[in-house]
Amino acid sequence: MVPHVKNVILASADQVAIDAVAAKLMGFDPLKDCKYIRLAHDAGLGCGDVRQIEIVGDLDALDEKWNFAGPFKKMTFASKCQHLIYWGPLKKPVEWSLKTILAPWSYMASVIYHDMYWYPKNYGRVEEILNSDWGRLFANWEQLELSPDDLSVPGWNDVGDKPLRLDKETRKMIRKAFRVLGTAIKEAPEFHAKKAKNIR
Repeated sequence: MVPHVKNVILASADQVAIDAVAAKLMGFDPLKDCKYIRLAHDAGLGCGDVRQIEIVGDLDALDEKWNFAGPFKKMTFASKCQHLIYWGPLKKPVEWSLKTILAPWSYMASVIYHDMYWYPKNYGRVEEILNSDWGRLFANWEQLELSPDDLSVPGWNDVGDKPLRLDKETRKMIRKAFRVLGTAIKEAPEFHAKKAKNIR
């Protein structure tokens, strides 16, 4: 969950190949380190062997090693819980709970963790991205134009000085989180269905 600005765009009709090239750029061996690329390659769904992939365009980028942290190396509390739920001992109890009145608690837990804790605590990380070239391009998008007829233009030389700004006042963020939480509870299928039934 640590974003990196690399300014490389990949495109391919072979979804396995594009994942393999992306994995190689990140510093992984696609066939050894990425289980699902290997499975897809062996099943003939595409090519996961970078040596067999024809690459055109910015060939120098392929020699870069970005040294991304691999899976399970930098996991947040939320991602650790997700692994316990999806593949660990909590899978069956959680699947059972989602068929009961306990289901809305999953929405509530997500809102409480992300909106009330994660975003206020990690605003500095968010702000770093907003101040990047991509963040400034996003903020100034309506004022920046490239001629659609000039295909030789490599991109934006100037993305503007004004970064995207978010209101970082924690109290406002928490108030908004409570509103989202209220909506999550109100619109939970278990409650919403009962309300619709009563209206009929």
